[in-house]
Amino acid sequence: MRILLSNDDGYFAPGLAVLAATLSEFAQVIVVAPERDRSGASNSLTLDRPLIVRQTPNGFYHVNGTPTDCVHLAVTGLLPELPDMVISGINHGSNMGDDTIYSGTVAAATEGFLLGIPSIAVSLVNVGGENFQTAANFVAELARRFAAKPIKEPTLLNVNVPDVKPEAVTGVEVTRLGKRHKAEDVVKAVNPRNQVVYWVGAAGPAQDAGPGTDFYAVAQNRISVTPLQVDLTRYAQMDMIKGWIEA
Repeated sequence: MRILLSNDDGYFAPGLAVLAATLSEFAQVIVVAPERDRSGASNSLTLDRPLIVRQTPNGFYHVNGTPTDCVHLAVTGLLPELPDMVISGINHGSNMGDDTIYSGTVAAATEGFLLGIPSIAVSLVNVGGENFQTAANFVAELARRFAAKPIKEPTLLNVNVPDVKPEAVTGVEVTRLGKRHKAEDVVKAVNPRNQVVYWVGAAGPAQDAGPGTDFYAVAQNRISVTPLQVDLTRYAQMDMIKGWIEA
């Protein structure tokens, strides 16, 4: 089994190393990840300059681009054979609810999905970021399951794992995305050159976080598995918008 592994925290991230080591116990793992932290890069592609690929002594490839660049480059030209799966992570921090729109972790998996490869994004809903192995063990189980019993439909899974020891996980739940309140205001500051600068504010707290959501599952120390889709069409509004335009 060939697995393409990427992330958005950079090729040096501890979660990536733990996941690569765990998956390598039973699969051929190729790591192609960004050369630096690209959290929040979403699905951006680099189109205004060429990309450079370098390899570290441990065999990891890193790219001076986005998570999407990494997967796109790997699948469409870098690798001699297509991977059987694309896995992105383990992200240091959650990717639940609205986070999935901005997440580079989810974006890397989405690119694999768009290129026709079963893909998984995995994040550790961190308190201290100490239990990457919990997430790695679960993703390895999913990968083995894919190998033994492939899903016939195109598959994109968003996995969020509580930051606890494996024995403290209370189960696995297939969930829907919850929703946050709007983000907090930007933080305004003045830099040493007396220029006004702005930091993007923190994400808002969970608003739609009841039973069935990813937020709720993780709060109960359950692993959340959310199947995602890329079609953003709001079908319920199509007739209304059609009537509004024709009026």
